[in-house]
Amino acid sequence: MSNIKTFAAVDLGASSGRVILGRVSESRIEYEEVHRFVNGPVGQAEKLHWDATALKSNVFAGLAKLAKHDLESIGVDSWAVDYALIDSNGEMLRSPFHYRNERNLRGVTAVESKISPDELFSRNGLQFLPFNTIYQLAVDQEEQESLLAQADKALLIPDLFNFWLSGSQVSERTNASTTGLLSPLDLEWDLELIERVGLQKRLLAPVVSEGTYLGGITPQIQHATKLQSNTRVVTVGSHDTASAFVAVPSTEPNSLFISSGTWSLLGVELDKPILTPEAFAANFTNECGVDGRTRFLKNVTGLWLAQESIREWRKTGERFELKTLIGAAASLPRRSTVDVNDPRFAAPGDVPTRIRDFCRETGQWVPSSEVEVMRVIFDSLVSKYLEVISELEALTSTKLERIHIVGGGSQNSLLNQLLADATGLEVFAGPVEATAIGNLVVQARAAGVLRGSLEDIREIISKNFEISKYTPTSSGGN
Repeated sequence: MSNIKTFAAVDLGASSGRVILGRVSESRIEYEEVHRFVNGPVGQAEKLHWDATALKSNVFAGLAKLAKHDLESIGVDSWAVDYALIDSNGEMLRSPFHYRNERNLRGVTAVESKISPDELFSRNGLQFLPFNTIYQLAVDQEEQESLLAQADKALLIPDLFNFWLSGSQVSERTNASTTGLLSPLDLEWDLELIERVGLQKRLLAPVVSEGTYLGGITPQIQHATKLQSNTRVVTVGSHDTASAFVAVPSTEPNSLFISSGTWSLLGVELDKPILTPEAFAANFTNECGVDGRTRFLKNVTGLWLAQESIREWRKTGERFELKTLIGAAASLPRRSTVDVNDPRFAAPGDVPTRIRDFCRETGQWVPSSEVEVMRVIFDSLVSKYLEVISELEALTSTKLERIHIVGGGSQNSLLNQLLADATGLEVFAGPVEATAIGNLVVQARAAGVLRGSLEDIREIISKNFEISKYTPTSSGGN
């Protein structure tokens, strides 16, 4: 291979984080995971937050493992909406609140007292989710005014790490688009909206695009990690879904993209946002993608239900594994479904009991064993997917012809087959580490290793990674 360059992708998810080493040439993409660590909420109710100090320690430990490599750059992506408050000395004033924190509902009330939900959608194009940054900042404005007075900037999680690594304070555009404060038309901060809902524009760093070099790592980072001094920091599609969408190996039109993990994000790529009353009523979102594309999609509770169920079952001391449960659930029939987006499933805790309660309240068969609960979860996800697909086709006047699933959920063979059977469409699953791959290729394009459009890059990705294909069967997945 010629013109091979080496990159580091820091990929922070809601349940785990990883540092990835990537080697990219004009035709080849290779990666290896060098460090993985557990992530998750700390505390509960209104004290639910992220342990940013532990995240920072793990990221730096992972980067230190790359000290012997001549890294071209480092790129960071993570989940959306949550932020840290940083003072003028660069110190973090508190740990970032977790998006499932119960205080967010008071932020919804505060914002809706100043602008109606439908008008807000016409300004920001976002699906209503009670944890969107606009609502979190509204709570801070009402209840933490003295803390905000000390703050210089509110940095989303990837921007926080970019600041720690390079010293630059910016807001990368794809993640900024999830805040509810960015215009989906000109992709800049909506200063009029910010003022109208009573927030402080001074807290928001300038918006930059993916592929922007922020400078070299700081002397402090060089000392802590032993990385070479010429290692640069570059913005990527810092919302993890934006990076995952980059790595969808689709070069055909009319394709549904699903980024499957703790959340399932179902959507299509468009050239411009859809801000119609119908899109608002269906609760779809317009988020910015790489190259200014619009990711028109809906957020659906995903494998969170399975993850929380396993966490609850493991309290007994028995070692439950998702792969084993998937295999056993494949032999069971479809009997009951729950609404995976029901608010009762949002908070951490005893999800299996909540599932049984839902089934009982709706007059359905009530699962008892762990495998039966798992089957209900997968059937429920497919049921929600079908609902979203129907809405998506109506809103875009498009007939979807194939489905691409990327992320950790692409390994769920039962869910993939159930979806193929239910839709009658072929399902293409993989790559698993789509987010990290999307992160790496955006860095590689910024470095001049890769060139061309997203379609050109996706063509290279399709040739580098194994993609599993699921064909509809007449059995309908039992």
